[in-house]
Amino acid sequence: MPPADTGASTVVVDASAPSSPVITSRAAASAATERLEPGRPGYRKMSFALFAAGVAAFALLYSTQALLPAISASYGVSAGQASWTVSAATGALALCVLPLSALSERFGRRQMMTASLTVAVLVGMLVPFAPSIGWLIALRAIQGAALAGLPASAMAYLAEEVRPKALIAAIGLFVAGNSIGGMSGRILTGWVAQAWGWRAALAAVGLLAVACAVAFHFLIPKARNFTPGTLNPKALVKTVATHLGNPLLVRLYAIGALFMTVFGAVYTVIGFRLVDEPFSLPQGIVGSIFLVYLVGTVSSAAAGRLVARLGRRGALYLAVSTTAAGLLLSLSESLAAVLLGLVLITAGFFAGHAVASSSVSRTATTGRAQASALYQSAYYLGSSAGGTLGAVAFHAGGWAATVALGLLAVLGVVSITLYGTRVARAERRALVPATR
Repeated sequence: MPPADTGASTVVVDASAPSSPVITSRAAASAATERLEPGRPGYRKMSFALFAAGVAAFALLYSTQALLPAISASYGVSAGQASWTVSAATGALALCVLPLSALSERFGRRQMMTASLTVAVLVGMLVPFAPSIGWLIALRAIQGAALAGLPASAMAYLAEEVRPKALIAAIGLFVAGNSIGGMSGRILTGWVAQAWGWRAALAAVGLLAVACAVAFHFLIPKARNFTPGTLNPKALVKTVATHLGNPLLVRLYAIGALFMTVFGAVYTVIGFRLVDEPFSLPQGIVGSIFLVYLVGTVSSAAAGRLVARLGRRGALYLAVSTTAAGLLLSLSESLAAVLLGLVLITAGFFAGHAVASSSVSRTATTGRAQASALYQSAYYLGSSAGGTLGAVAFHAGGWAATVALGLLAVLGVVSITLYGTRVARAERRALVPATR
């Protein structure tokens, strides 16, 4: 996943891969049509359009996370039940990202992004009026499924329409929209809910998403290098099976899911802890806690340097150590210590996630789009599991139980990384010829 991700995901497009589920002549079309780059007509509009799409998508996806205590009190349900308003959205996204990314190959990236945003925004306008927790969870699941069509399509659109030398900057702006959307949605809902209630807060996020979707519709340039392909389900299944049969990729998927289990648990439950004694913080301040996400921008950007200095596994060990230290520090009754713990958890999570997600693209030699889509699925399933299990643990044993869950997931990352280290050493020894 790219730097400062709050739910966004990286899809590396490999149109030339022989295992692609779609047969196209995209390479020829791309060679014939001039691509976008800074200074050329359309590039700035495209950049702002995808930035707006990123803001809308991830403001909507995590819109209820900062509101869980208020939602729980309003419907008279437990923290675990309220947490499903987040888990249902991320879980549906996880299940739908792979099939929708394949459909975008047939019907077009721009069309898929437009449809995804339209459906998600329309559902977002209904969410504040949910008469029961069941209806709210159902609407959030539909919203998450709709949003699954955006990340893969956006990355593929950029890969096809932007010159390679400008691609990193263009993707960076889209990722910035993801990050700002995820963070600002939580902060906006916190302050609006403090003044007018959680339903008004969700309505505010919905209106923000409407404005962003309208901007996207009018700014996004038409695709000039997309050639529709014929869907090939057998090839898709074969590619997915190949990736799931690769032990290294499976370990990376598990690491991403476990890291997100920690992160999902902590940020789903932290609001419940901070509104209770001994902190008793108002809803607006609790929402502002998500400014800590900015730490992820720094740690994600530093991940490349960490890998260069420590190696991939060394960087993962440092990331899990930082995360574990933050979890333990968050047990303190001091607000300053809790905030510092959140900083360490966030820094460790984003660094580890950046290492794992980038390793997926490097490991997969064919079908990279599908390899990355599988990583997204594992990542969001981890988010759903972490949010739900973290809330259940909090309801049963308080914050200490949530921390215990996080430490268990961290232990899983350590175990997988240690196993990977042993496998790598065994492979190196096997390559060295025996000497007499």
